[in-house]
Amino acid sequence: MTERQLPPDALAPEQVEWTGNWIAAKRRGRWEYATRTRGVRAAVILAVDAGEVILVEQYRVAIGKFCLELPAGLIGDEDENEDDLTSARRELEEETGYQAAQWETLGEFYSSPGMVQESFTLLKATGLSQVHDGGGTEHEEIVVHRVPLSRIAEVIAEHRAKGHGIDVKLTMLLGPQLLEDAAQ
Repeated sequence: MTERQLPPDALAPEQVEWTGNWIAAKRRGRWEYATRTRGVRAAVILAVDAGEVILVEQYRVAIGKFCLELPAGLIGDEDENEDDLTSARRELEEETGYQAAQWETLGEFYSSPGMVQESFTLLKATGLSQVHDGGGTEHEEIVVHRVPLSRIAEVIAEHRAKGHGIDVKLTMLLGPQLLEDAAQ
C-alpha cells in the first residue's frame, strides 16, 4: 500500500479574508472555507425516549426559512471552559425543556467538510423527563416536536411541504429506511 500524498493546497499558508464575532472566512491555496472563531464547536443531541425523538424547529437566517433539526448549541460560546456534556445538558433543557438521566458520546463529526471547518460532538440522551416547555432563550423562538421514530419520514415530508429546511443530521434517523429501500 502506498502512502497518500497531500494535495498542494494542503501545504499552502492559511489566509484570513475576514473575521466576524462568530465566523471567519479563510483561504488556503485555491480553497475558500469558513471556520468558527475562538475554536468554538457544537454539541448536537439525539434525544430519544420510548420510541420517540425530540426535534426542534427554528428560523435560520442563513437559509431564509424555518428548519427542522436535532437540538444543538455551541460549546464554549458563553464559558470557554465548558465541556461537550455540560453544553449538551444546558442546550437540551434550554431548547426542549427536557433533562436526560443517561448520556452517551457518539463521536465528533463534521457538518460540511468541503466548505466549513466546524465540527460537532453528537451525544445521545435517554431517560428523558420534561421540566418545562422549552423554546430556547429570550432571543430564540424554538418549537419542540416529540416525534415517533416510526413517523420520522412522514414528519420530514410534512415539514418539506411547508417549505421548511431539513437539517442533514436528520438523515441518520432515516438511515434504516433508506438502506431498506436500497436493498429492494
